[in-house]
Amino acid sequence: MRAPTTHFPRPEHDHARCVVTALRRAEVLCRQRGARLTPQRRRVLELVWGSHEPIGAYAVLDLMASGTARPAPITVYRALDFLQAHGLIHRVASLNAYVGCAEPGSGHGSQFLICRGCRAVAEIHDDRLDRAIEATAAGGGFRLTERRLELEGWCRHCRDAHDG
Repeated sequence: MRAPTTHFPRPEHDHARCVVTALRRAEVLCRQRGARLTPQRRRVLELVWGSHEPIGAYAVLDLMASGTARPAPITVYRALDFLQAHGLIHRVASLNAYVGCAEPGSGHGSQFLICRGCRAVAEIHDDRLDRAIEATAAGGGFRLTERRLELEGWCRHCRDAHDG
């Protein structure tokens, strides 16, 4: 089992550092792959990383439109598709929203802890869980094409505030 790659951040953490790190990793990864991280794709990635809460495509569109002409929805969806295809973001299906990937470029299943309080999403990786899911599916003659697990509950910060 690998340790969680993204923990629920403390409410007072320096989130600007998360964004800067994510953008740098994206630039390096795209350069290595010969992929174009256009200014628009970079801006969408920056908006997705704007907080640890998942963000929907139309919320991204609204943020992109503030102060300028509203881009066409297809533009945002294409940028999200590009970012997802390159492992820079994940889609949280139960919320129909996106979060930044803590380990971009590494092929891994998606396991998410979703806090009901602050709505933050923590991306975790447990290789044992991945293997158990694979084995169970294979045992039933099923071949997985995607592994995504979404679990809801309370992060430590919200649980402490709720219980306290």
